[in-house]
Amino acid sequence: MNWKLLSLPVLLASGLGGIYFLPSAGQVANSAIRMELPQEDGEWMFRKNLPSKEELGALAKDTQFSKATCFRARPGEFTADGYRNADIIDLSIVLSGYDLNNSIHRPERCMPAQGHVNLSGSDVTIKLSGGQDLTVRRLRSTLRKSSTPQGEAHELQCVTYYFFVGHDRLAHDHLQRTFMDMQDRLVRGMDQRWAYASFSMCYGRMPWYPDAEITEQEVDRKLVEFVSAFADQQIDWKQITPPG
Repeated sequence: MNWKLLSLPVLLASGLGGIYFLPSAGQVANSAIRMELPQEDGEWMFRKNLPSKEELGALAKDTQFSKATCFRARPGEFTADGYRNADIIDLSIVLSGYDLNNSIHRPERCMPAQGHVNLSGSDVTIKLSGGQDLTVRRLRSTLRKSSTPQGEAHELQCVTYYFFVGHDRLAHDHLQRTFMDMQDRLVRGMDQRWAYASFSMCYGRMPWYPDAEITEQEVDRKLVEFVSAFADQQIDWKQITPPG
C-alpha cells in the first residue's frame, strides 16, 4: 500500500476540517480614535476643513474624515500689515469604512496628488505623558502649490508625521497594519475599522510670512509636541493593548 498517497487525503481533510474551529469572522470593532476635534487646544486654534473631492471620489462612501488647519501665534512676530505670524499644522484623520481595501491606505499613496514630491521616510518614537511610546512614520517632502489666483507656484519643504489606530492596536507602517488586520481576522474573528492620523508642517521662509523663517529642527520639535497632546486626548488608551 502506498502510505504517501493515503496520507495526502487525510491531511487535506484534517486541514479543511480545522476551518470549523476558527472564530467566525465579520464582527466589526471600532477604532480607538476619537474623530471629533476641538475648536481649540491650549494655544492652538482649530479651523475645521472638509475633505477634498479627490478624497471623496477615491475612497469608499462610508469613509469618515476629520480635518483641520491648526494655528498658534508665534510670540513677538508680526507681518508688515501688523498681523500675528503663526505656526500652521495641517491635521487629517481618515477612518475606514467597512470596505477596508477601498477606504484606508498609506498617506504616501495620495500625497503626490496633493503636490508632495521627493518623499523620503523614517521612524520617530514619541514618549507620551502617560508613559506610552508612540512610533510614527516621518515623511520629508517638497510641496508644490499655487500662491496666487493666477496660479503662480512656489515650493515649500514639509515634514509629515502619521500613524494608524485600530480597535486595540497601533501601527506606523501600512504593511505592519495589514498583517495585524489579517491576524485579527483569522485568529480573533474580528474585522476592525482603522484610522490614520497625519500631521504636516512646513519649514523655511513662508511666502505669507516672509519675515519668519522656520527650521526643520523647530518643525520636528513642534510636531512632536502637537502629536503627543493629540494622542493623549484623541486616543482611548484604555482600549489599546500594550505591545509585548
